[in-house]
Formats: sequence, structure tokens, C-alpha cells
Amino acid sequence: MFEKIAVVPGSFDPITNGHLDIIKRAADVFDVVYVAVLNNSSKNPLFSVEERIELIEQVTKQFTNIRIESSSGLLIDYAQEKNAKAIVRGLRAVSDFEYEMQITSMNRVLDENIETFFIMTKNQYSFLSSSIVKEVAKYGGNVSELVPREVEQALKGKFEIK
Repeated sequence: MFEKIAVVPGSFDPITNGHLDIIKRAADVFDVVYVAVLNNSSKNPLFSVEERIELIEQVTKQFTNIRIESSSGLLIDYAQEKNAKAIVRGLRAVSDFEYEMQITSMNRVLDENIETFFIMTKNQYSFLSSSIVKEVAKYGGNVSELVPREVEQALKGKFEIK
């Protein structure tokens, strides 16, 4: 019997409760879930790839079927390398759909055998993004409901907040 393998890609700078919810739900459906921390050279991340991987490892350690790695090439190449049959993406709002549809269509051109599955975010996370979390944390705002405790502490460290 073959394993159902999926990839959950993202920059995760930092991982939020919304990201974590999508990862957990994917882990309930697939045998193995690779969380691919994408190194996007066009972005200026707050956390290094290594720091992001470490944070994700900390907040997903209870799951035995999650693997965390980084990738800097095409997502479809990474998925092929892992023998994944699915890419799992979270959708927050209608505004996400158009962008995600473009990416999915391109991935389908590159490899029509890898499906993309969209998981609708829970309502409580529909507004949540890493950018918003960083902005709030930068000015000392409370992000405890938005990110895991480990991430909150890491944000305070980056912004030197007590």
C-alpha cells in the first residue's frame, strides 16, 4: 500500500495559528505531510529559514506524520521529489482564491498528476496573516491569540519586547 503524501507550502514568517490549523487538518487526511518552508528571495523575512523551521518543529512536535523542510526552487519540483500527490493550501477569503487559482493552474501545467487541495480557514483565522502578526508584535501588541506561545516569545525576542 502506498502512502498519501502532501506538501503544505508557505513562507511561515512566522507560523500563525491559521497556518497551524491548516497543517493539523492536512495531517488528519494524509499519511505524510511535508511542511515546505519556502525561501522567497523577493521577500525580506523577519525570521531566517532555520528559525522558521525550528519554530514549526516546536509547535508540531505532537504529530508523527509531519516533516519540516525548506525549499527554494519550484514547489512542483519539491512535490515531485517527495512523491507527493497533493499540495494543500489554505484559503482565507475570496481574495485569496484568484491568486491561488493562478498558482494551481501553473502547477497543473507543470505536472497534471499533482492535485491541489484547498482547505478553508476557520472563521476565527480569516483575517490572519504573518504580516499582520509581525506588524502588531512590532508595536508591542498582544498576539497571544494569533500565534503559538513559542512564536509569541520569538517575536518578542526579535522586537526586543519584554
